Amino acid sequence: MKNPIVLGVDIGGSHITAALVDLAAGTLIKDSFQRKQVNSGDSAGAIFDNWCNVIQGSFGVGNISEKRIGIAIPGPFEYDDGISFIKDQDKFKSLYNVNVKHELAARLNIKTDNIRFINDAAGFLKGEAFGGAAQGYDKAIGLTLGTGLGSAFFEDGVTEDAALWKSTFKDGIAEDYLATGWFVKRYFELTGRTIRGVKELNRSECFEQPERQIFEEFGNNLGLFIKGLLVERPGNLLVLGGNIVNAHECFMPYLELYLKKENCCPEIKIAELKEDAALIGAGSCWSLT
Repeated sequence: MKNPIVLGVDIGGSHITAALVDLAAGTLIKDSFQRKQVNSGDSAGAIFDNWCNVIQGSFGVGNISEKRIGIAIPGPFEYDDGISFIKDQDKFKSLYNVNVKHELAARLNIKTDNIRFINDAAGFLKGEAFGGAAQGYDKAIGLTLGTGLGSAFFEDGVTEDAALWKSTFKDGIAEDYLATGWFVKRYFELTGRTIRGVKELNRSECFEQPERQIFEEFGNNLGLFIKGLLVERPGNLLVLGGNIVNAHECFMPYLELYLKKENCCPEIKIAELKEDAALIGAGSCWSLT
């Protein structure tokens, strides 16, 4: 690649972020960073308009002769062809069976071959392995806790989507207990009040009720999930990322206590690169060759 500058994009259930990535250095061009809240329940047209505005804003900072994009996006998704199959996760329902690659290429006036996709959790872990919490480790598991549950495995330089969100867990699937929706539901059950997400909980008093009970239950749920996961993949570093991890000081004590009681003591790290990880990982869909 003549110019090792590409655009990394991270698409979540409530936002899009984008920044130019210097592949040679493995860093972001900071002035190009763009972020916007997006209603994933909107029409396809509205979602694409928001995405394209952010993408164009990031590209506008650099003098890029040929625009190349790497996009980290949650599944189910056909990553090679760029088709979304998300329909049962309360997000992006209007994009079901839509060729996202073709839609973006047409709206951005770039070639479809210049757009590549990677699973969002795999992109996150790939970035953390490159220059963050998992750097220097031979194998790691990444969990992104946010609007949905993302998961990825890293081993011997290769990162793959683990798709653990749909694994059987307690009375449902893992994502029922380890994503934003669980906090919203549980807070309403305990208080009769509605919140939109974890950021609305009072983290400065998270060891007081009802926050204490909520974070304790979440920490125990996460501990139970991790314990089962490590039966299949022992000895892995665990890297935790996603918006819920911004409140790690509230649930980590309960998580660690649960795992200690269960005689399960994995090495756990909080993501170091935060949003930068997924952007760098997405950009790395492109190589220098």
